[in-house]
Amino acid sequence: MTIQKPIASLSLDLDNQWSYMKTHGDQGWESFPSYLDTVVPRVLSLLKELNLTITVFIVGQDAALAKNQAALKALAEAGHEIGNHSFHHEPWLHLYSEQQIEDELARAEEHIERATGQKPRGFRGPGFSCSLSTLRVLARRGYLYDASTFPTFLGPLARAYYFMTAKLSAEERRQRQALFGALGEGWRPINPYLWQLDPGGLIEIPVTTMPFLRFPIHVSYLIYLALFSPAIAKLYFQIAFKSCLLTGTQLSLLLHPLDFLGCDDTRELSFFPGMQMNSNQKLEIVAEVLNLLSSNFTVLTIEQHASEAAKRTDLRKIKPRFSIDQIALVSSR
Repeated sequence: MTIQKPIASLSLDLDNQWSYMKTHGDQGWESFPSYLDTVVPRVLSLLKELNLTITVFIVGQDAALAKNQAALKALAEAGHEIGNHSFHHEPWLHLYSEQQIEDELARAEEHIERATGQKPRGFRGPGFSCSLSTLRVLARRGYLYDASTFPTFLGPLARAYYFMTAKLSAEERRQRQALFGALGEGWRPINPYLWQLDPGGLIEIPVTTMPFLRFPIHVSYLIYLALFSPAIAKLYFQIAFKSCLLTGTQLSLLLHPLDFLGCDDTRELSFFPGMQMNSNQKLEIVAEVLNLLSSNFTVLTIEQHASEAAKRTDLRKIKPRFSIDQIALVSSR
């Protein structure tokens, strides 16, 4: 692979309607309502137009349902990398025992490979859930990389907003007490590094945040800013990617399905920030952001990004430490 511009990777967390409802505590998620038949064609159309190949993290439960399999297979057939996003999409994955995590990943792998023809080599935890146990299981199962860390100081603020809008029991609040990470997540590296595990290691590709300030820059956040001012949202992203270029940050940009859906498509997800905007407006913003990205970076899948990182002799090595491991320990007592 010839790299002529700085590296960036692009990924889509293909969370489905039911998974948002489940995390939010809404009734009716057990019937697994889906918007994949609407979202996936829009995603494929835009990526084909921009000549981009990305990583799509798929939830195993969606891959297990026949009604979703044509849409998921279309992503793989278009050449996009398929990653594992867990089976049940529970952002409290860090509270699972190591054996439960093993079973969760294996079950997701089985259904994802059956639906798409691809065996995942990468993982992203739901709600950016990551723990030492998860990393050990990933390494043991032969994964190349994890992409679950989200180095921002705003996690607790996002969690507070979520709790204000969600309908949760005391037990559900306990499960979600580490959702979006602790304040200390903001000190984690934003460039790729190697988790030192016993035995072996695992490449980490963090979801990029603004260098120094560590504010989010993923597309859902830009769409939310555009509700107040499209010009400010555009300027914000321009500052973000120029900061990445100046600091040598290898940008890894994140998309969500709701970046491709608007208030004209669904009302059930109106609690989600940015869902007051219609789908055409959102698609224009996404297209503009991705055009800007591909003009300034060589856009890779995350697997390609991790493979490039693994070749570096100066790749930083870090021993895993997570505050949520302490939460899991307390919760298990």
